[in-house]
Order: sequence, then C-alpha cells, then structure tokens
Amino acid sequence: MARQRAFDRETALESALRAFWRHGYEATSIAELTAAMGIRPPSLYAAFGDKRRLFEEAVRRYQETYGAFTTRALAEEPTGRQAVERVLRESAAEYARDDHPRGCLIISAAVNCGPESAEVEELLRGFREAAKAAIKGRIDGDVAAGRLAAGTDTAGLAAFFASVIQGMSTQSRDGAGHDELRRIATLAMSAWPAAGTAAVTGT
Repeated sequence: MARQRAFDRETALESALRAFWRHGYEATSIAELTAAMGIRPPSLYAAFGDKRRLFEEAVRRYQETYGAFTTRALAEEPTGRQAVERVLRESAAEYARDDHPRGCLIISAAVNCGPESAEVEELLRGFREAAKAAIKGRIDGDVAAGRLAAGTDTAGLAAFFASVIQGMSTQSRDGAGHDELRRIATLAMSAWPAAGTAAVTGT
C-alpha cells in the first residue's frame, strides 16, 4: 500500500503560490518554498516534481482563483467598453487587497529573471499576450457593432489598456492603495474613443 502523504497538497500549493507571488520565481528558493509549505524537499519533489513544475501548477491555480476576475469581466459584460472598464476597476480592487500579496502574479513573477528562467518568462508572457488578445477581441466587437469607428486601432487600444493594467500591478506593489489605483483606471478610460469620432490609428 502506498504511503499516504503527511500534508495537505492543496494547502501546500496555496502556500507555494503566495511565495512565488510575493518574491517572484527566481528569487524563491527551494528552502523558502519548503518552509512556506511546511514540508521537506523530498516531499516537494514527490508531490510536485520540481520547482518549475510547482510554479506552473501555482500559475494555473492563480488563473483559476485570484486572477479569474479578468476572464469573467471580459466574458460577462455586454460591450467591450464595459468589459475593459470592469477589468480596470476590479484590478484596482484586487491588486490593493491586503489578504494576499499585492499586484498580479502573471505580471510580476518573472521580473529580472536570468537566462536559466527564460522558459518561465515565456510562459508568463504567453498569458499576458493572451489577455491582451482577449481585450482586443472585445474592442473589435465594439467596432463590429458600430459602437466604435470602423478604422479604430483596436490593437493599439488593447496594448494601451494592457500596459495600464501592468502599471497598476507595479504601482500596487510599490504601495498604491485602492483609491489611487481606481483614479488611474478612471483616467485610463478617458482614452476610449467616443462613438462615431475619428479613428484611433497607429503611427
């Protein structure tokens, strides 16, 4: 009969997620992970494989829990403008919460990684690009519905709002509170083109 693990796997994974979220992938050592998870290294390797695979599982958990508000907002709102505004508003609230690390794991966990962590950087970049594409899709929908001018630079707008979200994450980690982040979100929405105005074009 296989020996039963002496720890709760989900609780350990949650602790690892928060360690990666707080310190980043490269700066979080195996010793720090095992201390946070309350297990010894052999148990970590047996249950999760290695640090890289543990991180990937933690990222999936983050996407399904703390980061799921973005997917919900983009899917549930009736217009692209309302969807993007909700993402910004909820980012302001979520990034400033004190019951978990500040900011966004997907944005901050691979900052300042070395060449040996290139695959981790690429993994997180893929998630960020997918989020930007989803924003663009909602903006494209507003163009198709006639809510925005036909020549609107939807890729440029999507990149702008993705940049704002990334900046809000960084600002929150630097100590910005909910009110400050909400003001940033409000100002960002002033860049949304009015219906029927001249197209926003790239240079």
